[in-house]
Amino acid sequence: MTIPVKQLSDPVVRAFVTALNANDETALFGVLAPGATMSDDGSDRDVRQWLDKEVFASRGHMDVESEADGGRSLVATYRNDTWGEMRTKWVFTVDGGKVSRFETGQA
Repeated sequence: MTIPVKQLSDPVVRAFVTALNANDETALFGVLAPGATMSDDGSDRDVRQWLDKEVFASRGHMDVESEADGGRSLVATYRNDTWGEMRTKWVFTVDGGKVSRFETGQA
């Protein structure tokens, strides 16, 4: 069973997931702090390049299964046209109402 995005606890994480699922580049980058960083399976990546490839160009989508740490840690089924579907974990660092870092990888 998935958690509806509108019920995610942290408003910034909720905005991130909403924008990602809508493939809304403007909204997603609007949620990220200037200089935001990220990692995928433990390796730091360029945020812009990673989002372009793994989300926008390949129609990425998250179905959240569970949340922890006040909504800043998610387990989700993530799918895109490149990799198909996989169970993933997402951990967000939020500062000043923006995501300053997110880490994702297979759960």
